[in-house]
Amino acid sequence: MNANKEKSFPSLGSDLARVDAHQVTAAEYEELPELTDEMLARATVNKGGRPRAENPRKLVSIRLPESTLERWRATGKGWQTRMTELLSKAV
Repeated sequence: MNANKEKSFPSLGSDLARVDAHQVTAAEYEELPELTDEMLARATVNKGGRPRAENPRKLVSIRLPESTLERWRATGKGWQTRMTELLSKAV
């Protein structure tokens, strides 16, 4: 690692300084359409985020032998999901 090298941030590909410096003129306001009651009636609120799961998972802590964990991790990505499926079938 280069301790002296500063972290570089990804570029947005735009000139943000120019955008920040822009002053909106009266003519630009005239270009905007006027909001109508019909437009507002069609509006929806998008809260975003992940949809709620029907069967949400709970965080638990269990102690397992290191050899068991190593064998599960060796099966590759998704090992926790596979372990959950196996435990669900066993109940």
